[in-house]
Amino acid sequence: MEKVKIEKNTVQETLIIPLYGRKMCSEKFPALYTDDFAKELCDRLDYDFSELEKKKHSFMYEFGALEGAMRQLDIMWEIKEYLKRHPEAAIVNLGCGLDNTGKTCDNGLCKIVNIDFPDVIAVREQLISKQDREKNIASDLNDYSWMEEVDGSNGVIFFAAGVFHYFKAEDVKSLVLELSQRYPKGCLVFDSLGKLGLKLMMKTAIKNMGIHNVNGLFYLNNPPTDLEWSENIKVTSKGYMLGYYDMKSPGIHFMHRFLARIGDSAIKMSINRLDFD
Repeated sequence: MEKVKIEKNTVQETLIIPLYGRKMCSEKFPALYTDDFAKELCDRLDYDFSELEKKKHSFMYEFGALEGAMRQLDIMWEIKEYLKRHPEAAIVNLGCGLDNTGKTCDNGLCKIVNIDFPDVIAVREQLISKQDREKNIASDLNDYSWMEEVDGSNGVIFFAAGVFHYFKAEDVKSLVLELSQRYPKGCLVFDSLGKLGLKLMMKTAIKNMGIHNVNGLFYLNNPPTDLEWSENIKVTSKGYMLGYYDMKSPGIHFMHRFLARIGDSAIKMSINRLDFD
């Protein structure tokens, strides 16, 4: 099978780091997290992984991979809980990249929708085949016309993993309020950082994307209070490193768990669930 070339210093390259992190975490901590899809996808890419390979045995890079894996596990937990009550719902991946969470949570009845910029969707469609109940939408999330293609009549759960950090705070609020009005009984799950976390953890990533000023970008220091945007939205929030799982799996060092506690408490790493009445 022909490999898909990913050039350096392109938007497509930003898809590689989280994908490789999931592959690495699956290899190092299989009792906690498995993602055969990530390995398969990395094997299909024509990309120089040598720099990432050099880092993969470092303690902090391991923790970064764990961080990404925990976020995916937490979001998957919320999706599966929602599907128990709404088995034919739509699972909508906002800023999907090369993530395959929809298929991972597929119960055989739900619909799967993946949304991202046109150039990202173009790469995705080269690499990932769609199933019968799945569709891709090429769109900027801030252009709400994509919502016309999302059917929430049987329920809908939207999720955004590592996406809203790059949005202006007012854009996230506007998007959330629009979703709450269009999709009663729907749900949105997303991760967030506090202000300190945004500055410390996102500095390099934001700079690489050409963003040089974090002022105005979205963060949450106290999600239950900061997300009080509407009486029609019920907010629940948990720490995303230890809020769902204890991370006491083989191979995970106690220092990983120590950093996880710091991440949840000081950096304010959270998974937020918004239910729309």
